[in-house]
Amino acid sequence: MNEIDLARERAQRARASVVDMAASPAGCHLGGSLSVLDILVAAYTVAESRPGVEVVLSKGHAAAALYAVLHQTGSIEEDPAPRYGRAGEPYTGHPSPKVPGVRFPTGSLGHGLAYAAGWALSRRLLGEPGGAIAVVGDGEMQEGLVWETLQIVQAKRIGGLTVVVDVNGGQNDGYVADISPMTDLPARLAAFGFDVIEADGHDIEKLAAVLVPEDRPKAVLAATVKGKGVPATEGKASSHYVKISPARAKQWKAVLR
Repeated sequence: MNEIDLARERAQRARASVVDMAASPAGCHLGGSLSVLDILVAAYTVAESRPGVEVVLSKGHAAAALYAVLHQTGSIEEDPAPRYGRAGEPYTGHPSPKVPGVRFPTGSLGHGLAYAAGWALSRRLLGEPGGAIAVVGDGEMQEGLVWETLQIVQAKRIGGLTVVVDVNGGQNDGYVADISPMTDLPARLAAFGFDVIEADGHDIEKLAAVLVPEDRPKAVLAATVKGKGVPATEGKASSHYVKISPARAKQWKAVLR
Protein backbone atom coordinates (compact mmCIF):
# COMPACT_ATOMS: atom_id res chain seq x y z
CA MET A 1 0.00 0.00 0.00
CA ASN A 2 1.43 3.38 -0.94
CA GLU A 3 1.59 6.40 1.36
CA ILE A 4 -1.54 8.11 0.01
CA ASP A 5 -3.72 4.99 0.09
CA LEU A 6 -2.64 4.44 3.69
CA ALA A 7 -3.51 8.06 4.50
CA ARG A 8 -6.98 7.65 2.99
CA GLU A 9 -7.60 4.52 5.06
CA ARG A 10 -6.47 6.36 8.17
CA ALA A 11 -8.86 9.20 7.39
CA GLN A 12 -11.84 6.88 7.03
CA ARG A 13 -11.10 5.08 10.28
CA ALA A 14 -10.52 8.39 12.07
CA ARG A 15 -13.82 9.75 10.73
CA ALA A 16 -15.68 6.81 12.34
CA SER A 17 -13.87 7.48 15.63
CA VAL A 18 -14.97 11.13 15.60
CA VAL A 19 -18.58 10.04 15.15
CA ASP A 20 -18.16 7.82 18.20
CA MET A 21 -16.86 10.83 20.16
CA ALA A 22 -20.05 12.69 19.30
CA ALA A 23 -21.83 9.88 21.17
CA SER A 24 -19.80 10.55 24.33
CA PRO A 25 -21.55 12.01 27.41
CA ALA A 26 -20.34 15.48 26.38
CA GLY A 27 -20.70 15.23 22.60
CA CYS A 28 -18.09 16.97 20.45
CA HIS A 29 -17.46 19.66 17.84
CA LEU A 30 -18.44 17.27 15.08
CA GLY A 31 -18.80 19.55 12.04
CA GLY A 32 -15.38 21.19 12.24
CA SER A 33 -13.69 17.95 13.25
CA LEU A 34 -14.99 16.18 10.16
CA SER A 35 -14.14 19.10 7.87
CA VAL A 36 -10.54 19.33 9.07
CA LEU A 37 -9.80 15.63 9.34
CA ASP A 38 -8.38 15.08 5.84
CA ILE A 39 -6.17 18.15 6.30
CA LEU A 40 -4.75 16.72 9.53
CA VAL A 41 -4.12 13.32 7.94
CA ALA A 42 -2.25 15.01 5.08
CA ALA A 43 -0.28 17.20 7.51
CA TYR A 44 0.87 14.24 9.56
CA THR A 45 1.74 12.35 6.38
CA VAL A 46 4.09 15.24 5.59
CA ALA A 47 5.47 15.44 9.14
CA GLU A 48 6.19 11.71 9.39
CA SER A 49 8.85 11.92 6.69
CA ARG A 50 10.35 15.30 7.60
CA PRO A 51 12.20 15.71 10.92
CA GLY A 52 11.38 18.84 12.87
CA VAL A 53 8.02 19.55 11.22
CA GLU A 54 5.43 20.36 13.89
CA VAL A 55 1.70 20.07 13.20
CA VAL A 56 -0.41 22.50 15.23
CA LEU A 57 -4.20 22.40 15.34
CA SER A 58 -4.93 26.04 16.10
CA LYS A 59 -8.71 25.54 15.78
CA GLY A 60 -8.50 23.53 18.98
CA HIS A 61 -12.22 22.84 19.27
CA ALA A 62 -11.65 20.18 16.57
CA ALA A 63 -9.65 18.14 19.08
CA ALA A 64 -11.76 15.05 18.37
CA ALA A 65 -10.26 14.91 14.88
CA LEU A 66 -6.75 15.44 16.24
CA TYR A 67 -7.07 12.59 18.74
CA ALA A 68 -8.50 10.27 16.09
CA VAL A 69 -5.67 11.06 13.68
CA LEU A 70 -2.99 10.71 16.37
CA HIS A 71 -4.40 7.26 17.09
CA GLN A 72 -4.22 6.31 13.42
CA THR A 73 -0.64 7.56 13.09
CA GLY A 74 0.49 5.69 16.20
CA SER A 75 1.09 8.48 18.72
CA ILE A 76 -1.91 7.30 20.76
CA GLU A 77 -2.03 3.55 21.26
CA GLU A 78 -5.67 3.12 22.29
CA ASP A 79 -8.80 4.32 20.53
CA PRO A 80 -9.54 7.64 22.28
CA ALA A 81 -13.28 7.54 21.55
CA PRO A 82 -14.39 5.47 24.61
CA ARG A 83 -12.55 7.87 26.94
CA TYR A 84 -13.31 11.14 25.16
CA GLY A 85 -14.97 13.88 27.23
CA ARG A 86 -15.13 11.81 30.40
CA ALA A 87 -14.09 13.11 33.83
CA GLY A 88 -10.45 12.47 34.64
CA GLU A 89 -9.52 11.50 31.10
CA PRO A 90 -6.94 13.40 29.00
CA TYR A 91 -9.13 13.53 25.87
CA THR A 92 -10.73 16.88 26.56
CA GLY A 93 -12.69 19.10 24.18
CA HIS A 94 -9.55 21.08 23.32
CA PRO A 95 -6.08 19.55 22.79
CA SER A 96 -4.33 18.68 26.03
CA PRO A 97 -0.54 18.23 26.33
CA LYS A 98 -1.32 15.21 28.50
CA VAL A 99 -2.11 13.43 25.23
CA PRO A 100 0.89 11.87 23.41
CA GLY A 101 1.67 13.87 20.30
CA VAL A 102 0.24 17.15 21.64
CA ARG A 103 3.04 19.53 22.56
CA PHE A 104 1.04 22.75 22.97
CA PRO A 105 -2.55 23.21 24.20
CA THR A 106 -4.80 25.17 21.86
CA GLY A 107 -8.35 26.37 22.13
CA SER A 108 -8.18 30.13 22.53
CA LEU A 109 -8.38 30.86 18.82
CA GLY A 110 -5.29 32.30 17.17
CA HIS A 111 -2.83 31.08 19.78
CA GLY A 112 -1.87 27.93 17.90
CA LEU A 113 -0.86 29.95 14.86
CA ALA A 114 1.40 32.14 17.00
CA TYR A 115 3.01 29.04 18.49
CA ALA A 116 3.56 27.54 15.05
CA ALA A 117 5.24 30.73 13.83
CA GLY A 118 7.51 30.64 16.87
CA TRP A 119 8.36 27.00 16.20
CA ALA A 120 9.27 27.76 12.59
CA LEU A 121 11.44 30.68 13.68
CA SER A 122 13.17 28.51 16.28
CA ARG A 123 14.16 26.00 13.59
CA ARG A 124 15.90 28.78 11.71
CA LEU A 125 17.62 30.26 14.76
CA LEU A 126 18.86 26.84 15.86
CA GLY A 127 19.99 25.96 12.36
CA GLU A 128 17.89 22.79 12.47
CA PRO A 129 15.62 21.32 9.79
CA GLY A 130 11.87 21.40 9.99
CA GLY A 131 9.11 23.95 10.24
CA ALA A 132 5.46 24.08 11.15
CA ILE A 133 2.07 23.35 9.64
CA ALA A 134 -0.62 25.39 11.40
CA VAL A 135 -4.25 24.44 10.83
CA VAL A 136 -6.69 27.28 11.43
CA GLY A 137 -10.39 27.76 10.77
CA ASP A 138 -11.96 30.35 8.50
CA GLY A 139 -13.96 31.61 11.47
CA GLU A 140 -10.71 31.78 13.44
CA MET A 141 -9.37 34.21 10.85
CA GLN A 142 -11.57 36.83 12.54
CA GLU A 143 -9.23 36.82 15.54
CA GLY A 144 -6.87 39.77 15.91
CA LEU A 145 -4.03 37.53 17.07
CA VAL A 146 -4.06 35.81 13.68
CA TRP A 147 -3.24 39.05 11.91
CA GLU A 148 -0.70 40.13 14.53
CA THR A 149 1.08 36.82 13.93
CA LEU A 150 1.01 37.26 10.16
CA GLN A 151 2.57 40.69 10.65
CA ILE A 152 5.41 39.17 12.69
CA VAL A 153 5.92 36.44 10.10
CA GLN A 154 6.32 39.14 7.47
CA ALA A 155 8.52 41.40 9.62
CA LYS A 156 10.85 38.58 10.69
CA ARG A 157 10.74 36.86 7.29
CA ILE A 158 9.80 33.58 8.92
CA GLY A 159 9.99 30.77 6.42
CA GLY A 160 9.23 27.13 7.07
CA LEU A 161 5.63 27.92 7.93
CA THR A 162 2.54 26.58 6.20
CA VAL A 163 -0.79 28.00 7.33
CA VAL A 164 -3.75 25.86 6.27
CA VAL A 165 -7.17 27.50 6.49
CA ASP A 166 -10.05 25.04 6.88
CA VAL A 167 -12.57 26.93 4.75
CA ASN A 168 -15.77 25.13 5.76
CA GLY A 169 -17.87 28.30 5.80
CA GLY A 170 -19.23 27.81 9.32
CA GLN A 171 -18.51 28.90 12.86
CA ASN A 172 -20.10 28.62 16.29
CA ASP A 173 -23.03 30.96 15.67
CA GLY A 174 -23.78 30.28 12.01
CA TYR A 175 -22.09 30.93 8.68
CA VAL A 176 -18.91 32.99 8.32
CA ALA A 177 -20.42 34.87 5.36
CA ASP A 178 -23.28 36.08 7.58
CA ILE A 179 -21.20 36.99 10.63
CA SER A 180 -17.89 38.46 9.45
CA PRO A 181 -17.06 37.56 5.84
CA MET A 182 -13.43 36.88 4.98
CA THR A 183 -13.47 38.94 1.79
CA ASP A 184 -10.40 38.97 -0.47
CA LEU A 185 -8.63 36.47 1.80
CA PRO A 186 -6.12 35.30 -0.85
CA ALA A 187 -5.09 38.90 -1.57
CA ARG A 188 -4.86 39.72 2.14
CA LEU A 189 -2.58 36.78 2.83
CA ALA A 190 -0.45 37.58 -0.21
CA ALA A 191 -0.04 41.13 1.10
CA PHE A 192 1.62 39.63 4.19
CA GLY A 193 4.19 37.90 2.00
CA PHE A 194 2.57 34.47 1.82
CA ASP A 195 2.51 32.30 -1.26
CA VAL A 196 -1.19 31.45 -1.54
CA ILE A 197 -2.57 28.16 -2.84
CA GLU A 198 -6.23 27.19 -3.09
CA ALA A 199 -6.97 23.48 -2.80
CA ASP A 200 -9.63 20.85 -2.20
CA GLY A 201 -9.45 20.24 1.53
CA HIS A 202 -10.55 16.63 1.12
CA ASP A 203 -7.98 15.68 -1.55
CA ILE A 204 -5.33 14.12 0.67
CA GLU A 205 -2.89 13.50 -2.17
CA LYS A 206 -2.98 17.15 -3.32
CA LEU A 207 -2.80 18.42 0.25
CA ALA A 208 0.23 16.28 1.10
CA ALA A 209 2.00 17.78 -1.92
CA VAL A 210 1.30 21.43 -1.05
CA LEU A 211 1.56 21.42 2.75
CA VAL A 212 5.31 20.89 2.86
CA PRO A 213 6.91 23.94 4.59
CA GLU A 214 9.29 25.82 2.29
CA ASP A 215 11.65 28.79 2.50
CA ARG A 216 8.82 31.28 2.07
CA PRO A 217 5.69 31.25 4.24
CA LYS A 218 2.79 29.52 2.54
CA ALA A 219 -0.99 29.78 2.99
CA VAL A 220 -3.21 26.97 1.75
CA LEU A 221 -6.91 27.82 1.53
CA ALA A 222 -8.48 24.39 1.78
CA ALA A 223 -12.13 24.27 0.72
CA THR A 224 -13.94 21.76 2.93
CA VAL A 225 -17.44 20.62 3.87
CA LYS A 226 -18.55 21.05 7.46
CA GLY A 227 -19.64 17.65 8.77
CA LYS A 228 -17.89 15.88 5.84
CA GLY A 229 -18.71 12.20 5.49
CA VAL A 230 -22.01 12.08 7.37
CA PRO A 231 -24.92 12.85 5.01
CA ALA A 232 -27.09 14.12 7.88
CA THR A 233 -24.54 16.79 8.86
CA GLU A 234 -22.73 17.81 5.67
CA GLY A 235 -22.75 21.55 5.01
CA LYS A 236 -24.92 22.37 8.01
CA ALA A 237 -23.91 25.07 10.51
CA SER A 238 -25.94 23.15 13.11
CA SER A 239 -23.30 20.39 12.99
CA HIS A 240 -20.84 22.65 14.83
CA TYR A 241 -21.45 20.87 18.12
CA VAL A 242 -23.32 17.59 18.22
CA LYS A 243 -24.31 15.11 20.91
CA ILE A 244 -25.88 11.87 19.69
CA SER A 245 -26.78 8.44 21.04
CA PRO A 246 -24.61 5.37 20.47
CA ALA A 247 -27.39 3.99 18.28
CA ARG A 248 -27.32 7.12 16.09
CA ALA A 249 -23.52 6.90 15.89
CA LYS A 250 -23.84 3.33 14.61
CA GLN A 251 -26.30 4.51 11.94
CA TRP A 252 -24.05 7.35 10.83
CA LYS A 253 -20.95 5.13 10.66
CA ALA A 254 -22.83 2.74 8.42
CA VAL A 255 -23.26 5.46 5.78
CA LEU A 256 -19.90 7.24 6.09
CA ARG A 257 -18.54 8.46 2.77
